[in-house]
Amino acid sequence: PDIGTRDLRTLIAENFNLNIQNVQLGNGSSEIIMNLCQVFGGPGRSIVFPVPSFSMYYVYAQSSDSDPVPVELGEDYSVVRDKVLEAAQKSDAKLIILCNPNNPTGTVTPIEDIEYIVSRAACPVLVDEAYFEFYGESAVGLMAKYDNVIIARTFSKAYGLAAARVGYVLANPEIIAMLGRVIKPYHINSLSLVTAEILYQMRDEFMPGLEQIISERKRLAASLESIYGIKVYPSEANFILIKTAKSKELAAYLSEKNIGIRDFSAAPGLINCIRLTVGTPLENDNLLQAIVIFMKEGV
Repeated sequence: PDIGTRDLRTLIAENFNLNIQNVQLGNGSSEIIMNLCQVFGGPGRSIVFPVPSFSMYYVYAQSSDSDPVPVELGEDYSVVRDKVLEAAQKSDAKLIILCNPNNPTGTVTPIEDIEYIVSRAACPVLVDEAYFEFYGESAVGLMAKYDNVIIARTFSKAYGLAAARVGYVLANPEIIAMLGRVIKPYHINSLSLVTAEILYQMRDEFMPGLEQIISERKRLAASLESIYGIKVYPSEANFILIKTAKSKELAAYLSEKNIGIRDFSAAPGLINCIRLTVGTPLENDNLLQAIVIFMKEGV
């Protein structure tokens, strides 16, 4: 493969009115996050991130010999901006990670809160926008004002290219250059690069599907809210987090019905929670029917 991945980087840069020096590719955005932990972390250095959130933040911080500093989200799973800044200041953080929309809660951090953190942080702030396409609001605009903003995106979610492993990061040229020193050569294969290039040029073709997912997410959330015994958290991703005292039993029941869900019922900060991915209208109807039957009849 092209070791400089210039074709795809050029396409992405042009879309954001940036230069190719502002763009780097990764073997999925996960590799980018890991590499950023390697660049800014290390022994005696701390990395701040929210919890509950993407579980690999902790893993990547540890794997880079950094000190992980998890900051608990609010009761409604919102980022408490002063809490993040306080943790970063106390630990002398070298990197802050924010997930927007957050995985697995689906909750979002308003751009003004992200700017509040970015403008006051003494280190780079990575905004993981893996689920951006289901939300529509980005922190990319902050790059024009602040040099410490880093944006990570992926082809895995909205474009269904998870198995090909392609992601990208936007940042100032100095940070991109630093990333280039730790990224392995030939880290993305030729087939994935060509596929991603073609897909990126035809990304508008995905809009009807994305709009359907967003519409179905709203319908699914409204229907779930009407079911007694279920708490629904607001989501701007392609999934919905729900909470119920019968979470373990419900997860097992849905599994018996061949309905795949993510069971977080025993995860710290997510007790009794289940994450439901938004599917096709028929899949969502089947999911709702199964949940209604279970919650009413206690099957």
